[in-house]
Amino acid sequence: MYRFLASTRWIGWLLLVCLVAVAFAFLGNWQMDRREQALTEISHVQRNFDAAPIPFAQAKPLFGQLPADGKWTPVTLEGSYLTEDQTIVRNRISGSRPGYEVLVPFRTTDGTTVIVNRGFLPIGNENAGQPDSIPAPPAGTVKVQVRLKASEPKLDRGAPEGQLASIDLPAYAAKLDYPIATGSYGLMFLEAPAPATAPTQLQRPEEDEGPHLSYSFQWFAFGVLVFIGFGYAAKQQARINREDREEAAEAALRGEGPVLHQAHRMRKRPKKLVRRDGTPTDEAEEDAYLDELERRASQHGHAGRPDAG
Repeated sequence: MYRFLASTRWIGWLLLVCLVAVAFAFLGNWQMDRREQALTEISHVQRNFDAAPIPFAQAKPLFGQLPADGKWTPVTLEGSYLTEDQTIVRNRISGSRPGYEVLVPFRTTDGTTVIVNRGFLPIGNENAGQPDSIPAPPAGTVKVQVRLKASEPKLDRGAPEGQLASIDLPAYAAKLDYPIATGSYGLMFLEAPAPATAPTQLQRPEEDEGPHLSYSFQWFAFGVLVFIGFGYAAKQQARINREDREEAAEAALRGEGPVLHQAHRMRKRPKKLVRRDGTPTDEAEEDAYLDELERRASQHGHAGRPDAG
């Protein structure tokens, strides 16, 4: 009944279905990976964001290289800002608003210089391409509490003089004439003494894993559905073939030519009946089968009629 599945056409359809299912499985796994990344980020926020700050002496290695589980670790710094070397980072977003973030080198009491991100500034109205003003950090000795984030990758785009395209600490270090820690920077959330004005503090990261799990289930379901669709199509073809055989057999018993299924009655004879290797095509074999049925039915009907006269 299902011998037609061994034909070239149906094998081709099966290979296509398998290819589509593999693509859907890949997309499902991709969404699962994205969900795993989101859950990891949430765990870092929940574990570190509200923890008690640790002293710089203990956190100093983290400024050289920040491990993944060290993200958002609060640290207390004591020293002074090097205001003359501050810069801004362009194309930043905070609360759906575009703007800039302010980076200022901070020299600790032990002589190490780290980078502090003092917060967000909206796009200016007076001068295009820069904020209207940049609030100055506190002068003199300052105590600052920051949360650590890793240096960002270098972007394939430039920035105007005095700005950076991303928080790429090695690129920032190349603009300075003294060494800085390039493994991580501190996102400021408290300064003492507090200045009269300061950039807006960046918002707490959202603890939402997103729709990745439901999306992955959808892709996996699509992968199963293509096989179900293939099975349904094969079942329908088997039904059509069975009905053709039954109708042909009944017509033969009545001494009539075969009654073809509508799908076959509407079928056009193929223009190409032989493959390149000389073997008949699937359509040619099907035509030969139907022609044989017609011939047998015609012989049966002729034999069953008495000769005239």
